[in-house]
Parts: sequence; C-alpha cells; structure tokens
Amino acid sequence: MGQIEIVRAAPGQAGTLTALMHASSAYRGEYSSILDGYAISPGYIESNPTFTATRDGEILGFYALLEAELDLLFVADQAQGLGIGARLIEHMLAEARSRGLDSVRVVSHPPALPFYVRMGARRTGTIPAKPPKIRWDRPELRFDVPTC
Repeated sequence: MGQIEIVRAAPGQAGTLTALMHASSAYRGEYSSILDGYAISPGYIESNPTFTATRDGEILGFYALLEAELDLLFVADQAQGLGIGARLIEHMLAEARSRGLDSVRVVSHPPALPFYVRMGARRTGTIPAKPPKIRWDRPELRFDVPTC
C-alpha cells in the first residue's frame, strides 16, 4: 500500500467527501440528525480550505479549516486506527501556523472528545444543544498552534 498524502481538495470531490461524511458510523442513531440534508458543495471547497488524506487515490479522510475554527474532520470508518486523524490534525496545525493563527477552535461531536484531547486540544467549554437538529450539548475545545 502507498503512502498517505494530504492535499488540497478539489471542488469536484464534494460528492465523495459528502458520501464519506454520511457513511460515518459516528453519526448514526441519536447523532444522525446533525447530518440530515447536509452536503459539502463545490462552492464550500472553493471558499474554505479543505484537505484530503488519500492513499493510492482513495480518499480516507478530510478536514476543513475556516478562519480559526476546525469546521469538519472525518476519517472513513475502514481507515480508523491507522493514524490518519492524527496526520490530519498535524497538517491542520501546520496550516493554521502558516496563516498566522495562534489557536484553533473546535466544536466537537461528543464521541470525538477523547480523540481531540489525545491530539492536544484543551477543553474550553460546552456549546448548548440547539433542538431539533442538535439535541445534545457539544464540547468546545481549543488547539494551541505551535510556533515551530
């Protein structure tokens, strides 16, 4: 198998990224409502720096960094545990540093909280539920961006 490459997403990949996101087992059951009707558009990718983790041409994960906030981060279920999420976070922090940011905010999916903490984020608060779409409180975290 080939190396993992992280590259800027192309607008034509919007459908693939949307499918990867909707296939995530982390958003089934009680958490499924947040993705109802949500799609990543080509315009979103054009306007918001989005990066994919690929191996041998297959997209295994992606993230989007909007200003000083991590908007999306997904790793395909079959690629969980391979270090792709950690590679995406490392890349995101380097991207944030190149933009002159000193920190990046994350509003996390509750089950992802331990991952973000392992990656070095610190918990800063809780975002209250917004029914009917978001019926649960969400952890708020912050990554400090290393200077080198």
